[in-house]
Amino acid sequence: MNRTTLLWIIAFLVTIASAVFQRLTGPTYPVGGIVTIDKKQVKYKFERSHSSNQNYKLEINVENPDVMGNIYWKRHKTNDDWQVVIMTNENGRLIGEIPPQPPAGKIEYRVELFFNGKSVLLPQDKPVILRFKDDVPLYALIPHILFIFLAMLFSSRAGLEYFNKEKNYKNLVNLTLLFLILGGFVFGPIVQHFAFGQWWTGFPFGYDLTDNKTLIALIGWLIAFYKMKKSTNYDKWILGAAILMLIVFLIPHSLLGSELDYSKMQK
Repeated sequence: MNRTTLLWIIAFLVTIASAVFQRLTGPTYPVGGIVTIDKKQVKYKFERSHSSNQNYKLEINVENPDVMGNIYWKRHKTNDDWQVVIMTNENGRLIGEIPPQPPAGKIEYRVELFFNGKSVLLPQDKPVILRFKDDVPLYALIPHILFIFLAMLFSSRAGLEYFNKEKNYKNLVNLTLLFLILGGFVFGPIVQHFAFGQWWTGFPFGYDLTDNKTLIALIGWLIAFYKMKKSTNYDKWILGAAILMLIVFLIPHSLLGSELDYSKMQK
């Protein structure tokens, strides 16, 4: 295996690892756990992102027709009273539904299970925050994901080119910029507009870390591109841009994302 092939393999593995890490640590990844009811383990998984076009149907398989449950929920960052949804037990499966919220609306919710005079909260530490969004068509979502993935891949590969004997940065840098612009600044705003009705919520209009980190990555690569065109000593600039891209893309996706201010909806 030659060095170039090895560097491509490393770049691919770095890209996959960063994507998995970002997904698992993000605020939209489901919350799950295991509790014991009547000496039996009960697994649960609660969503943290859901369509604003339909009720959120919550199901827990308790395997016991005598176990009962309530869902407690309220709008996030409000002084609302907690709403109670009494779950139905259908042959050992508890089912309850929470009404949808407008796009970018968030709720807090948790479940309490009851059996033989005892109860347990799920999760036990704090409520889960669920954000609602409109559905994004695949013709917008797939290119967005693909181009962002390719941007990260070519960014990693461009950075690793620093360790190649015969360096050739031009195509790697150009493709990194191309895919970053397409994924983050063309299809990214399109996806966000479909989901939340807004094109851009990063600087200077907001604090959306997904938008802001993409902007930071673009600035880093534009500087590296400029140095490549105007300087003879640009290797470290490209390596630095690749490292910056990796760092900002390890920030969980959707962190500090679009959030509906319910106070502005009140008359």
